[in-house]
Amino acid sequence: MNIIFMGTPEFASYSLEQIIATNHHVKAVVTVPDKPAGRGLKPQMSEVKKVALHYNIPCLQPLKLTDQAFINELKSFHADLFVVVAFKKLPEAVWSIPPKKTINLHASLLPEYRGAAPINWVIINGETRTGVTVFFINNDIDTGQIISYKEINIPQKCHAGLLHDILMKEGAKLLIESIDKIEKNEITVIDQSSFIIDPAKLKTAPKITPSMCKLDWTKKAEDIIRWIYGLSPYPGAYIELQNENTNQKIKVKIIDAELIDGKHESPAKTIITDNKTYWYIAADGGLIQVEECQAEGKKVMKIKGFLNGFRNLQQWKII
Repeated sequence: MNIIFMGTPEFASYSLEQIIATNHHVKAVVTVPDKPAGRGLKPQMSEVKKVALHYNIPCLQPLKLTDQAFINELKSFHADLFVVVAFKKLPEAVWSIPPKKTINLHASLLPEYRGAAPINWVIINGETRTGVTVFFINNDIDTGQIISYKEINIPQKCHAGLLHDILMKEGAKLLIESIDKIEKNEITVIDQSSFIIDPAKLKTAPKITPSMCKLDWTKKAEDIIRWIYGLSPYPGAYIELQNENTNQKIKVKIIDAELIDGKHESPAKTIITDNKTYWYIAADGGLIQVEECQAEGKKVMKIKGFLNGFRNLQQWKII
């Protein structure tokens, strides 16, 4: 079957490589334009574009998905099916082009966790299971008819990075199975409205904004640790430290931590450290033991290395 693939990050590029390895023919790839990044602001290509170039697949990078020249170019490939993984919302003028329609791989069990960041939010919300879903795209985000899905248990103390990799691999398998079924006309779709869930009670997965990443120490310790896990390694939950002598401020991302249950008398945000081997932060209902962190402008470090370079952490407070 002739396919046009649309996507951007590693989660999408893995699926693209798996499809290329099948008997299906990827006629073209659509991804975002190159963006300047790094200190030199050199143009950086998406992970999906890197795969396309490696396999000499035509790569389209439109500034606007509604541009008529882009739409005409898509039509010129005469693809049977469009496959979307981690990409922008498509206009109907695009997703309605192929005769076998357009499908999307989503990293949750729809209709739960519609939106841009399902992997982060299932961990933040303390879910024990999630999954991947393949569905037909329509005009509303993540609401189309379901082709197939797979449920996956979330490991204990699971970070977003680990769950990303698990769902990336399981999602690619499910996607290829779905493409095969579509080619053979063997699908039975499920309308999302058939799930007996009050739409008002559905959990969503909105985009993670920078303001969401600052840890809120009015929350319970167990909630704080879920925020740390749910944002690790990217974009990273952070605290802001201020030196009590100089008033200097610095952001520190907490990449990994452990929840130490138990009662204590320290106010929330109290820093407990020997400045050499350990760093605890008091919270309501326990202590957060920082195990791996990243000071602003520095590399990710284990706690001993961080304390060795930071020095006198007790002179700082969390603000």
